[in-house]
Amino acid sequence: MTETVYPEVLVVGGGTVGLLTTALLTHHGVPAALVERRSGPSVHPRATGIAPRTVEVLRELGLDDAVDAAAVDLRGAAGKAVARTVVEMGAGEVKAVPMAEPPAGELDTTPFRLRGVCAQDRVDAVVAADLARRGVDLRWSTRLTGITQDADGVDVELDGPGGRYSLRCAHVVAADGTHSTVRTKLGVGTSGAGDLGKSMINILFRADLRPHLRGRSFGMCTITHPAARGLLATVDGQTDWVFHVECDLDGGERPEDFTPERCTAVVRAAVGDPGLDVEIRSVLPWRPRSVLADRFAVGRVFLVGDAAHAISPMGAFGLNTGVADAHNLAWKLAAVHHGEAGPELLDTYAQEREPVAAATMDQAMRRRADPALHWGRGPEADAARVAAGVWASPVVHLGQRYDSAAIVDPQPELPSTMDLATVLDGSPGSRVPHAWVDGVSTLDLVASRWTLLAGPAGDSWLTAAAEVGLPAHRVSAPWLPDEGALLVRPDAIVALRATNPVPDAARFLTDVLDRVLAKPVAVP
Repeated sequence: MTETVYPEVLVVGGGTVGLLTTALLTHHGVPAALVERRSGPSVHPRATGIAPRTVEVLRELGLDDAVDAAAVDLRGAAGKAVARTVVEMGAGEVKAVPMAEPPAGELDTTPFRLRGVCAQDRVDAVVAADLARRGVDLRWSTRLTGITQDADGVDVELDGPGGRYSLRCAHVVAADGTHSTVRTKLGVGTSGAGDLGKSMINILFRADLRPHLRGRSFGMCTITHPAARGLLATVDGQTDWVFHVECDLDGGERPEDFTPERCTAVVRAAVGDPGLDVEIRSVLPWRPRSVLADRFAVGRVFLVGDAAHAISPMGAFGLNTGVADAHNLAWKLAAVHHGEAGPELLDTYAQEREPVAAATMDQAMRRRADPALHWGRGPEADAARVAAGVWASPVVHLGQRYDSAAIVDPQPELPSTMDLATVLDGSPGSRVPHAWVDGVSTLDLVASRWTLLAGPAGDSWLTAAAEVGLPAHRVSAPWLPDEGALLVRPDAIVALRATNPVPDAARFLTDVLDRVLAKPVAVP
């Protein structure tokens, strides 16, 4: 059969990035549907590190409090620990790196931080529930089997609970993972290191470890017991955990060899309690990868998340880079859908995100070569990072800049790879700096809209913004000249920085918006 409902955008893939892509499109008023081959959101967390920029996106959607409530409070806990077993950790036989506390200056760069880690499945549950509450079209147990496109739209073939059917939409967003079906069917290749190291088994289990931990808490712990070497990560900090162990394919092991019985024995050895009551909830084979899609966009189809880039896990950059893809793309699709922009605006998605993804992959690989470059603290660690070309993690997550036709006079070069506050200086292409304005963050003032921020003496800019119909706010901050202004995109990226007043500011702003939004030039 042929689908009679015509969604503007079809999102393929119901992981975190696919769910948040759908949420952002809905937030911007774009009719969207999501298809996912699984029967619902994954119960198996693949990541736990939710970076500040992702938290800002959740805040924009009004979901930050719900995700924070689902997060594990790790304030004062160990970020990374090393112990022979959990029992020995609880007895004090442990090496630990405290949870990273940003330097005092960096605490002023973002309005809200989670209290600890939030496993990916918990984020997914929050976002999926919100989408369902809003009546968004979520099609579980549905897989894509074919895709073609023409100048006017995209036709997809789907196989769902009711059988096979076709659907036509204006655009498709592929968020269907490392081995993306959409990417494969489009013939888009990849480059990069490929598979990294040995295959891994991710064991999701339930066991009450509190008696053994004796009040200690951690984000992740390297277990060194000879019978159970691996990485133990918290899901809820009490009874839900994941344990990553190697699967020696070269030695003849297979993922299916990790039966519930074997996984139970491995977990008991890692904990140091042979009689531990363990429930194995899920076993997921995986392998670290580092690949970049040759193209992030093919006609009306866009790749986001792991479909566009698989990033080595060191640094927790993968999931967060995918969310940034979605955040960049959603407002642009919305602007085209609402007739506010020309279709050429969509070209800037790949222009902006491909270089950022490549740089992030490079940063992850540099950390993989020497994990101390990521975990190290203090001046010596900073010096080692500079020598190795490793950026500070906050700069990777929040400081990267865009260079495209959707920015006026972009300044892509970073003034620092270590000091985030220096990087977030209001330059075109950077994320607008956070500052409190009458108790409200500048990020919240943007509120998913084009917004003008004017300096203390920027009356002419405020008047012009009112004429044009732009929300505008007066801001006193070191990065904003007294008579200057920043024009900020809906994704909180600075599109224009003006240092002084200009003649006919209203006309100037109109011309800038027309240029950045790729609006067709009117024919006299």
